[in-house]
Amino acid sequence: MAVERNLPWKTSRETKSIVSINRPELLLLLLLLSFPRSISELNQMQGYCAVASDSECSRSFTKILIKEGTVVNAHHKEVADVYIEDGVIVSVRPNIKVGDDVKILDATGKYVMPGGIDPHTHLEMEFMGTVTIDDFFTGQAAALAGGTTMHIDFVIPVNGSLSAGFESYKNKAKKAVMDYGFHMAIIKWDEEVAKEMELMVKENGINSFKFFMAYKGSLMVNDELLMQGLEKCKSLGALAMVHAENGDGVAEGQKRMIDLGITGPEGHALSRPPVLEGEATARAIHLASFVNTPLYVVHVMSINAMEEIAKARKAGQRVIGEPVVSGLVLDDSWLWDPDFTTAAKYVMSPPIRKAGHDKALQSALSTGILQLVGTDHCTFNSTQKAFGFDDFRKIPNGVNGIEERMHLIWDTMVVSGQISVTDYVRITSTECARIFNIYPRKGAILEGSDADIIILNPNASFKVTAASHHSKSDTNVYDGRTGKGKVEVTISGGRVVWEDGMLNVMPGSGKYIRMAPYGYLFDGIEKADAAYLASLRAPVQRTKAAA
Repeated sequence: MAVERNLPWKTSRETKSIVSINRPELLLLLLLLSFPRSISELNQMQGYCAVASDSECSRSFTKILIKEGTVVNAHHKEVADVYIEDGVIVSVRPNIKVGDDVKILDATGKYVMPGGIDPHTHLEMEFMGTVTIDDFFTGQAAALAGGTTMHIDFVIPVNGSLSAGFESYKNKAKKAVMDYGFHMAIIKWDEEVAKEMELMVKENGINSFKFFMAYKGSLMVNDELLMQGLEKCKSLGALAMVHAENGDGVAEGQKRMIDLGITGPEGHALSRPPVLEGEATARAIHLASFVNTPLYVVHVMSINAMEEIAKARKAGQRVIGEPVVSGLVLDDSWLWDPDFTTAAKYVMSPPIRKAGHDKALQSALSTGILQLVGTDHCTFNSTQKAFGFDDFRKIPNGVNGIEERMHLIWDTMVVSGQISVTDYVRITSTECARIFNIYPRKGAILEGSDADIIILNPNASFKVTAASHHSKSDTNVYDGRTGKGKVEVTISGGRVVWEDGMLNVMPGSGKYIRMAPYGYLFDGIEKADAAYLASLRAPVQRTKAAA
């Protein structure tokens, strides 16, 4: 059978050629004849600038002036210049005058916005017997090419140890090319975990902890553990996050599908219907209300879950709902594709839903029921997905999105007229920075903010293809999608890292961003607790009954 391969010697400015190869000997010969002579050459051939070289490609400008663009923040937009020096925004005002040693970027007719912040990624994550294909170099490089300048990744404990997990992810992130932060997953409970949570918050800059209500037998926590976790999060000023699916229900649904002989990718969606996501979302919301602590629901994929969030927020509860790009722009029809490779690439949890859920989630995002957009970037290539060819339960769960998010949300939400340009900045950057307590260092174009900036041309078009993306995955769930609005320049930490379709990235240049506890969601919590205690009118003093 013919195998399609992307030739590695094509540059990113060319359309990557596809050839059919029937003989392994031919493939080996082509690779030997064409393999780059050095790492530097390989970087350039793949559309990356050579690192640690003296070329113009890798020059780092410490002074940059962005001229006459429309500067957009979540609260305001204006035509102004932006002057950057040594990685920090120095001035935002019209007609800034500078010397000859400053790189000038003309943004006339374009939008100058804070770089995107992706609140939900999984780079180099061990999961379902394999490891996600994108690491902290390839995943972050892809992010920068798509206009995202920071992400928050999920640390998975090692043998239940939070400290060991943190050290493992610190090591993985040594190759980082942009700024990043960490959430921490909690997968078991004992006194040591409780102590380590405190260590993570006070010494390691983690202010959020995730609890999986799904993945029975591996990551799933029960209600008792979730309650203990919510209480501990509240005491530390840390935000509790939940993957909301009823794990027991999913396990039963999977058994039901297998018994019916449904073993393909469509069985994945059928085994974990929206009702199970809605139930778990409601349960987590009620438990968070009982504890009186804020709650963040990751990857909201269904109307059922969204409606539970809407009801809680209307009642005044502090609940954050995070849809992801796949749930906003895709439907589940691809899971029924007769080609396994095509169908399997769409397998993620919670599943991509039937048409109608996507439009409802878009509406909820535009009206403030849902607050920000993530990706749940968790990529596996077609070989890894094939582990579950005969059993959908073995297909590694996850899709891409870290490179595509900014473009697809612009086209889906702004071009369509559902949200404003300022709203776009809010849902892709500012709100994430506010929730995780790093605003206005991140998520804003203000004097003193980090120089993480994108220049977006609203009149330019984009096209997503697996052949041209920067992820290591050989598939892309948005393959072939086109739209208006293109990120033409990305500035990360005061360096131009994406311009003219070329990446200029340096492994190790990314910084770990510590995030302090007690973000704005905790404002007034103590007063609410005091009001609750006052309302109890208890304990009642009683006399003993007569003998």
